[in-house]
Amino acid sequence: MNTLFKTAPLSAAALLAVSTPAMAQSLDQTINDGFAAATGWFVSFIFSPFPGTTFPWIVAWLVVAATVFTLYFGFIQFRGFRHSISLVKGDYSDPNDAGEVSHFQALATALSGTVGLGNIAGVAVAVGIGGPGATFWMILAGLLGMASKFTECTLGVKYRNEYPDGKVSGGPMYYMTKGFAERGLPMGKFLAVLFSVFCILGALGGGNMFQANQAHAQISNVVGDYPGWITGIVFAGIVFAVIVGGLQSIAKVTEKVVPFMGVMYVLTALVIIFMNYDMIGWAFGQIFAGAFTGLGVAGGMVGALIQGFKRAAFSNEAGVGSAAIAHSAVRTKEPITEGYVSLLEPFIDTVVVCTMTALVIIITGQLVSDPETGLYLLNEAGTAIQTQDGNSGVALTSAAFSSAFGWFQYVLAIAVILFAFSTMISWSYYGLKAWTFLFGEGAGKELAFKIIFCIFVVIGASASLGPVIDFSDAAIFAMAVVNIIALYFLVPVVKAELDSYLTRLKSGEIKKFN
Repeated sequence: MNTLFKTAPLSAAALLAVSTPAMAQSLDQTINDGFAAATGWFVSFIFSPFPGTTFPWIVAWLVVAATVFTLYFGFIQFRGFRHSISLVKGDYSDPNDAGEVSHFQALATALSGTVGLGNIAGVAVAVGIGGPGATFWMILAGLLGMASKFTECTLGVKYRNEYPDGKVSGGPMYYMTKGFAERGLPMGKFLAVLFSVFCILGALGGGNMFQANQAHAQISNVVGDYPGWITGIVFAGIVFAVIVGGLQSIAKVTEKVVPFMGVMYVLTALVIIFMNYDMIGWAFGQIFAGAFTGLGVAGGMVGALIQGFKRAAFSNEAGVGSAAIAHSAVRTKEPITEGYVSLLEPFIDTVVVCTMTALVIIITGQLVSDPETGLYLLNEAGTAIQTQDGNSGVALTSAAFSSAFGWFQYVLAIAVILFAFSTMISWSYYGLKAWTFLFGEGAGKELAFKIIFCIFVVIGASASLGPVIDFSDAAIFAMAVVNIIALYFLVPVVKAELDSYLTRLKSGEIKKFN
């Protein structure tokens, strides 16, 4: 993913500070002030906590839904894990089925929209505030989120539009309209339009401008300061070259980029972990102990739980509905198969990659503890754990990896650039499908959105528009509000699909092709 909300609740304005000429800064400030005044209420509402707590209601909305779907489908994320692997391998793939991409390509495209800055910076924020125990709750929320992905991606394929030229369009806006109409439910069209508007805003902001801005910031850290519009134009040109070819072109890129950057990052983490193999048991002990005691962290167990759940929700997008758009394009005649494939996404994103980041931070001693009691020490404000050199966010992750490999800061810069690039091309597709749902299919309409998207790449790399990004961040989570309402109404459809598929699989009616 990776989108801005993966690093929430850090201020987007603070994250987007870039060097610009005085006149540009003045213009930015004017835009910032005006936009913040108009949209601040919406941002505050989406991320507001329950009264008397620091727990955002939107996180509870996502976690409760994930828990409901987990129980409703009888822990499908565990029962169906092995079959998910078989489907990704292509064991049941018929090349003659309708769709544009393979199961693996659909998974890679969706992962490219979720794996990213949140796995690098977001986890560091969670562990820095909630302590090692936040990792436990992050993993739990990730496991629960697998059921949400299973539900929404099955519906995405079930109600997609298939066109004579072989292209398809799917996602929440289609199952809201067609699914609700099929079941005689009102409001489907209204929900679909609302979802599409939020999706376009989120794609242009969190899925685009923020990515370009952070990529430029990382490049500047390595090569020195230079104008952001240069990065923007280069990125826009590359992004346009990929997205103008449609989803098949996007899939061909993501199926190479995502595994490469994911494997590179995880392998580096594993090397560091095994270099300190004698501390692995201790690190997991810290994670489990911290999950239920807090180990001196501000807020104790509750603080660890809140940070872990936040980071998982902001990381894997389970329930947001974005991934259902990518998964809808898969080649299959069995909607439930893509539900199986999609449940791997939160597992890879949160359970594997996020946990690796947390372990490296803990094992390399980036969190300062009392040598006598073993409890982690808080900063002067009492709001976060003391860290070596006062690092936080991406700097904390970089310091943890660089403590073992001094050259990792350069690898991290490359990783951030690849994460940003893959996220942009994935969200360009999400935004495009929302755009065509609102304005209709057609080459001209699609090209118009792609040009607009690439213009925003340049804007994002060269400007500091904090409130604009904050708003788009909130828009992405507003997608989840609309999407989960639809999922609750349509979950019986998924249950019927699952029961039918398992019956035919058991009887041998569904056979392997490879």
